[in-house]
Amino acid sequence: MSDKITKSPQIRFAEYTDAWEQWKLIEVADYRNGKAHEQNIDENGEYIVVNSKFVSTNGRVKKYSNELIEPLSVGEIAFVLSDVPSGRAIARTFLVEENDKYSLNQRVAGITPHDCTDSYFLSNLMNRNRYFLQFDNGVGQTNLSKSEVENFIGTYPLYEEQSKIGSFFRNLDNLIALHQRKLELLKDTKKSLFQKMFPKDGANVPEIRFTGFTDAWKQRELGEVGETFTGLSGKTKEDFGHGDAKFVTYMNVFNNPIADPNGTENVEIDNKQREVKYGDVFFTTSSETPVEVGMSSVWLENTENVYLNSFCFGYRPTVEFDPYYLAFMLRSPVVRKKFIFLAQGISRYNISKSKVMEMAVPIPSLNEQKNVGEFFKNLDNLITLHQRELNSLENLKKSLLQQMFI
Repeated sequence: MSDKITKSPQIRFAEYTDAWEQWKLIEVADYRNGKAHEQNIDENGEYIVVNSKFVSTNGRVKKYSNELIEPLSVGEIAFVLSDVPSGRAIARTFLVEENDKYSLNQRVAGITPHDCTDSYFLSNLMNRNRYFLQFDNGVGQTNLSKSEVENFIGTYPLYEEQSKIGSFFRNLDNLIALHQRKLELLKDTKKSLFQKMFPKDGANVPEIRFTGFTDAWKQRELGEVGETFTGLSGKTKEDFGHGDAKFVTYMNVFNNPIADPNGTENVEIDNKQREVKYGDVFFTTSSETPVEVGMSSVWLENTENVYLNSFCFGYRPTVEFDPYYLAFMLRSPVVRKKFIFLAQGISRYNISKSKVMEMAVPIPSLNEQKNVGEFFKNLDNLITLHQRELNSLENLKKSLLQQMFI
């Protein structure tokens, strides 16, 4: 079939004016199914298994096979045929651009574009297209059939324009990948420094230290240098969602070493409740896994009539701490291990406030605290900046995909 259409995409390279044409996928590319690899999976295998996880992570999550079952070559497209309800892998594409040894797994199709079709253009046209998503009814596993894929009708310009569009998105994807690598490198750097800039168990100095500091770090129990307080009490669900006071939510505490002042919700002013103050620390008391118990967050605002949610408890230091040091020290691996050790439960895990107060934490001089706290604050700000830049590029790509295709 060939159905020329007169409308153009919202954004188009100026030198092109020819009408775009509609074609079924079977007319512009060849289709084949992958095959099962499970019996050949081997971490030391020579061949990369292209499965749904590999495609949905753009090649970051890999499995290997010791046998080449269904090879996938440069210029070919892997297309995910199957996913759980409301999953994010169905109809995702992966374009092979490097001459690695790829082996196509079951429930993933191989698409080989014809000479008249640009691979990058086709990959972007097919990726999570609304045509394919209509088959996901949200109940049971979605499985796209060979005929459903082959009968996909796309709208194509001439090859030269396809190639230019494909090249544009290739460059944009490379820029996104560059920012992704920078972000991952920064996160890996933070993870490594978290291990080395706080003393390990049994040590009184860290592996990496700012010059000019030589004194041993002290180990002090939290209960020696601060006191606890409770979150909201005596409330029912009717008390929330209105009023002139705010409370810090559980997820705000869980997600942020420095509490987000916007991560609050409304509640009525209640003078019987304990207001939070600048420098207070919040701890989550319960979670579904032990590794998520006792997550901490430091409050750095001076706002009145702000309380803490009832699923956390507060901690107010009675000696001077650098608040940024306190925030990152309490999330450091050596301290997090102690919280995990205190977690108790089966289906849900809890920590005892009194046991937390018996926990010893590393405390250097105030000046060294300020150096460490400032360092990790700046590193977190840099990570946040790169994350925003990455999000901006991904949103730009999403917008351009809508405006440069029909």
